[in-house]
Amino acid sequence: MTDTTETSPSEPAATADQASQMAEAFSIIEKLNAENAELKDRVLRTLADVENMRRRSEREAQDARVYAVTNFARDLLNVADNLARALENLPAEARALAEGALKTLVEGVELTSRELHSVLTRHGVKKLEPEGEKFDPNFHQAMFEVPDEALPAGTVTQVMQSGWKIGDRVLRPAMVGVSKGGPKTAPRVERAE
Repeated sequence: MTDTTETSPSEPAATADQASQMAEAFSIIEKLNAENAELKDRVLRTLADVENMRRRSEREAQDARVYAVTNFARDLLNVADNLARALENLPAEARALAEGALKTLVEGVELTSRELHSVLTRHGVKKLEPEGEKFDPNFHQAMFEVPDEALPAGTVTQVMQSGWKIGDRVLRPAMVGVSKGGPKTAPRVERAE
């Protein structure tokens, strides 16, 4: 017996239908993969935006905590200056000889000044002590120049009014006198060739 299988005319049509359905299925899969990739990209971008917003909010909250007292502290600087001036204008010998009410007054002003500085420090407000430092226009305001050959040019020689900062921001720059005429930098040694 010979095996003869006859192919019906509908089988090639069925194969063509299957190929068409497979092509359509592949097309749908490609569209779904593209849509999946797009959605994945959107989700990743959204997550990155949320993370950036979280970091920015944390930074703004930290700045708000550090710099919340800025205006109040700036107003108190005049009080600190006035207390310091009151103590500076009392000669040392008068302070040593003070008795009774005057001695109590002087001690009260000193105590108040120390407490004010302590409170300012506790809230992140720090006094700038620039004498002997290199002049920095970010923290100092030059009021005059002093000819001094012994100091390098640009060195703060005298502080007229104390400066203050809160965190890394300047509340009030220090008003200073700056040296001029001294060496600008260390002398350079030239190499012999």
